[in-house]
Amino acid sequence: MTQIAIGQPVPDIELHLTGDEHKRLSDFRGKPLVLYFYPKASTPGCTQEGLDFKATIGRYRRQSAVILGASRDKLQAQEKFKAKQEFPFQLVADPEETLCNAFDVIKMKNMYGKQVRGIERSTFLIDAEGVLRAEWRKVKVKGHVDEVLAELKAISKTA
Repeated sequence: MTQIAIGQPVPDIELHLTGDEHKRLSDFRGKPLVLYFYPKASTPGCTQEGLDFKATIGRYRRQSAVILGASRDKLQAQEKFKAKQEFPFQLVADPEETLCNAFDVIKMKNMYGKQVRGIERSTFLIDAEGVLRAEWRKVKVKGHVDEVLAELKAISKTA
């Protein structure tokens, strides 16, 4: 699979969403899509990132944007995470790493001095036509949702 690049259409991958829903990335065309990847459901940083998106959901919706969170967790873990935190957006279960590999977010990371494969916290902004407009890699949670929102507003003005 070729690397997804800014200015290029994203591949039309099938997603397994909370609520046991199956959709494709193309099903979200017509609205900007914020697709954020996090390492593991119900861990502190991932919870905070989701809560930050939750707290700003109204500002994203005013831009007509859809937010999706994704990790390698199984659907059951995603369902529990979404319910416990009352996220007003769907989560993607990607245990086969299809979506993760397409967006090249699986990296070797150091955890307690040991090399492990895991998701590098990343966010992708896809416009209403399905074209990748911005990406953030090695995301630091604090202030991130505001950066994404600013870029969303910028691309909305040029659309």
